[in-house]
Amino acid sequence: MERRPVALAAPLLALALLLAIGSAQDAAGEAPAEPSRRIITIDGSGGTQRGNLRSGPIIYEHPDEHGIVATVSTLTIRGNHAELSAPEGTSIGQGGQRTAAFQGGVLVERGRLTAVGPALTYSEATGLGVLDGPAEVVVAPEEEGGEPVAITAAAVEFDVDTDRSTSSGGVRLVNGNQTAEAATLVYEEERTLGVFVSEGGQARMTRLDDDGSEMVITADEIRVLTDERLLYARGNVTVVDGPITSTGALVFFDDASGIAEIVGAEGAPAEAVDSESGATLTTDRIMQDIEFDFFEAIDASVPSQFDVGAFALAGETAP
Repeated sequence: MERRPVALAAPLLALALLLAIGSAQDAAGEAPAEPSRRIITIDGSGGTQRGNLRSGPIIYEHPDEHGIVATVSTLTIRGNHAELSAPEGTSIGQGGQRTAAFQGGVLVERGRLTAVGPALTYSEATGLGVLDGPAEVVVAPEEEGGEPVAITAAAVEFDVDTDRSTSSGGVRLVNGNQTAEAATLVYEEERTLGVFVSEGGQARMTRLDDDGSEMVITADEIRVLTDERLLYARGNVTVVDGPITSTGALVFFDDASGIAEIVGAEGAPAEAVDSESGATLTTDRIMQDIEFDFFEAIDASVPSQFDVGAFALAGETAP
């Protein structure tokens, strides 16, 4: 005879799941293991739950927009509809390979970050939660009165093993007077370090000045420390500020001082050209002052004020 899924109240279902897990562990003669950081816990208190207690799926529904609260590692997922499923032949109470799908609007929280989107799918096997777009992310400023970071993308992937998120598809980041655009953004949330790339194209950063003028930096890769308002770009770099255009292999930029350092490569020195005055400079390193619209050579003996190592992602020796 076919066994039909049954609907249970939230407390009863939670108890049944705990008993099922405990029974399986007792039968194996093993003490309950500490849950790994990838195991998801879903609390649907105040809502309804239904499903097959043995094999799943279990469906959670809640009348409140964010009444369902799921936690996994440091990530919190809120919504009103969730479905927890397990691979065929696997008990729904056995964590490690399950999938949790949230629909009908999702709110994600981790540290200073909040994100919203229409749906999210989380896999315990990979430790990745993918927020479908249009997705919007906001990272609150470290200090009161600071500028928040706002990110929009077609999708955002959250890694629960790290504090890293990866936004993809028409990515746009706005931080005060700076806007960065690329196909992909990898963002380390604790350090507020973002890496922008566009396969087959270039990343772009635009800085809007108080007088309405713009400075634009394009490069194969752009890295930003949003809290410190520092930038490092490399690969076919171009800096355009009014009549001045500078090119090089890499560039550093400090938003607070308005100073850019453009560095050339062996056999391809940096170059700055002022289209209004006709002035041209070709040398190994160039200092370009964005605020006062001038440039000059940097003596090779003068150490750079920028630390390239500060822009390395976790696990990288240097960018």
